Amino acid sequence: MKHFLMRCSIIACLFLALALPVQAAQSYSHLYIAISDALINTKQDKEAEAKKALEQFATDWAKITSEQKEAKAKVDEILVQATEAASKEERLEALSALSNALRALEKLENPVDEAAQRAEFGQKFKPIMVDFEKALAGGNIEAIDQAYKDFNNKWNKHERPVREQSIAMYGQIETQMAFLRISISAEEPDIALMQAQFADLQQTIEDFVAGKETAEAIEGDYSLATLLAYINEAMDLIDAGDYKKASDKIRDFIKIWPSVEIEISTRNGSLYTKIESDMPIIVSDLLKSSVDQEAITKKLANFRTEIELIQDDPDYTIWDAALILLREGLEALLIILALVSFLDKSGQSRMRKWIYVGAFVGVLLSAVAAVLMSTILNSATIDTNRELMEGYVGLLAAAMMIGVGIWLHSKSSVASWNRYISKQMGNAISSGSIFAMAMISFLSVFREGAETLVFYAGIAPKMETSQFILGIGVALLILAVLAIVLFKASGKIPIHKFFAVATVFIYALAFKIIGVSLHTLQLTDNLSTTIVDGLPVISWIGFYPTVETMIGQAILLVLVAATMLYKKKQKR
Repeated sequence: MKHFLMRCSIIACLFLALALPVQAAQSYSHLYIAISDALINTKQDKEAEAKKALEQFATDWAKITSEQKEAKAKVDEILVQATEAASKEERLEALSALSNALRALEKLENPVDEAAQRAEFGQKFKPIMVDFEKALAGGNIEAIDQAYKDFNNKWNKHERPVREQSIAMYGQIETQMAFLRISISAEEPDIALMQAQFADLQQTIEDFVAGKETAEAIEGDYSLATLLAYINEAMDLIDAGDYKKASDKIRDFIKIWPSVEIEISTRNGSLYTKIESDMPIIVSDLLKSSVDQEAITKKLANFRTEIELIQDDPDYTIWDAALILLREGLEALLIILALVSFLDKSGQSRMRKWIYVGAFVGVLLSAVAAVLMSTILNSATIDTNRELMEGYVGLLAAAMMIGVGIWLHSKSSVASWNRYISKQMGNAISSGSIFAMAMISFLSVFREGAETLVFYAGIAPKMETSQFILGIGVALLILAVLAIVLFKASGKIPIHKFFAVATVFIYALAFKIIGVSLHTLQLTDNLSTTIVDGLPVISWIGFYPTVETMIGQAILLVLVAATMLYKKKQKR
């Protein structure tokens, strides 16, 4: 089984090195995502996470080269301000300026005629506005509804120049369209109201095409927490039977939506689309004479849970990082101890150094492999696929961790542990040379190092760098203490009991990694999301109330139970 794990580790490293796509053009999309992460976490008072996002931005930014020296220097300057911000308000202001400075750099590198863009946008939209106006004049609600859908599809395809040139105008158009949708979906549609709403929408679009800034940016510190608050208040009002106030609360949600939507669209595109299309319908449904309270409440509850899944960004702690290295390091340490003990018993203590040399070379090559993997995983060529890779690598790490847990379980009795150590010593004896022992020492360390790399590749992207390094430091310190104790009290310590305890922690960490990895794939729309009503999000153990994540974790629990039953049968 250990050989299988080593092969999986090597194959995983080769796959990552060879299977990554090549990207020639310089892209800034990953930098905007880092800014968005920093904004979200700053608004939610998660300072450590905000700093982590800024560190990621700084790391990626350091790889960027540009001939626009002055604009690039401006980004450098604002990045320092954002990093050194002493308050939440200062950081939010600096992050907004950082986004603007990056956009300004992009425009200089890729000059765009904004007036021409607006004219082209107007030319594309004029026919669809004419069609909608005709549908309104006809008074047929089905035709109006279809014309609105055509209008909305056209907007979704061509909204980019509006969003890039004026956030205020973009927000106003989105809000006006949502309110028009509410009127169309009303139980008794008011054609006159729709005509007035469309006239305002048409005027905003014409103002944008003419280069007029007639909209005011929505003021306020809005975040995902604000959206959740509005949904919770609306659901409370629905439970109380006050559908009119609940409808007004969802209208408030729609008004601030353009200010917050990017925080959802960058993480879960399908959720972004569902909220935009369904929220106006919910407003209309709440104002009908017959309200389907159960259906509306269920839809809002699903939206709330899906937003919480984004808000509760999964992360790992120093103990998650420490446990992996501690487990892998201890096994390598015990194998080395067995070899050294053999040399002592055979009167060849002077040859110990070759065992240590083998171990040192194993550590050195593991470090080289770690640098290579880090370079690959942080390469600009995979920025657009980063979260996808995090999900799949995390699942690979969890699968291997289950194998490690089963192996630990098999060594958690005195008899099985003694058999394992005897086998390692027997391999060394049969080799008949000090060189062979040194190779066993080297392969033991390098094998554990390779496995550790795969495990860390699955959790490191979800950890704060300082926590990750601290976890490794704690593990190394514990291993150093254990090495001293083991070499001085060899044979007197019940190591098998350590494996019994470590088994529990390994399975717990595998449970978490499976949940986090599947959740990451859901956020990237590579896995469906089926919400389970009434269950909470518990991100610190990797539990997310979706059918898909729960099935993955249930499979782990079944494997654990089967392993325990199998071991009990062997004892009989």
